[in-house]
Amino acid sequence: MQLLLKKQYYEEEIKKSKFIVKAFPVTQVQQAMQLLQENMDPQATHNCWAYKIGQEYRFSDDGEPGGTAGRPILQAIESQQLMDVFVLVIRYFGGVKLGTGGLVRAYGGCAAKCLQQAETITCVPKTTVYCTCPFSEIERLRAKLTTVTIEKEDYDDKGVIWQLLIPDNDVSIIEQWHQNITRGQAIWSVKNGE
Repeated sequence: MQLLLKKQYYEEEIKKSKFIVKAFPVTQVQQAMQLLQENMDPQATHNCWAYKIGQEYRFSDDGEPGGTAGRPILQAIESQQLMDVFVLVIRYFGGVKLGTGGLVRAYGGCAAKCLQQAETITCVPKTTVYCTCPFSEIERLRAKLTTVTIEKEDYDDKGVIWQLLIPDNDVSIIEQWHQNITRGQAIWSVKNGE
């Protein structure tokens, strides 16, 4: 997934209607709703929007025909593989009706162009794991932890106690290495039962 690093702005005129897109990084629904209140223009014909925060999403057509504005904005977010983002598209009607297909293309296209220009960073989902390893096997196991961040390292009389941050895609592989190297005699615990 990608994260938006900073606010992004885009503007385009389509058949005399002016579309202004504002995209913001967000981490909470309340933050997205606050940004909507602060950035919408009551003088505009429509203030359509969408957000995706984690797995949660919501969108609004703000008076445009159902499915012609909010959903295309959300699809632009998802096609860029973005998360934790709020996108507002403000439309000033120019007198020429676009039709439902034209509205979908205008809202989705403007949102996509805005997001394509945005500065983003790749976010790799990670899982926290607590595990132990006997002294005799620490270096063998540590050599396998190339994609892992060791967040905490303590020792007791039997060996090491680690708190690891592991990319989600690697958790099962590293767990198997851990079980093989420690011969199933060490602790492996995923935080919050994930």
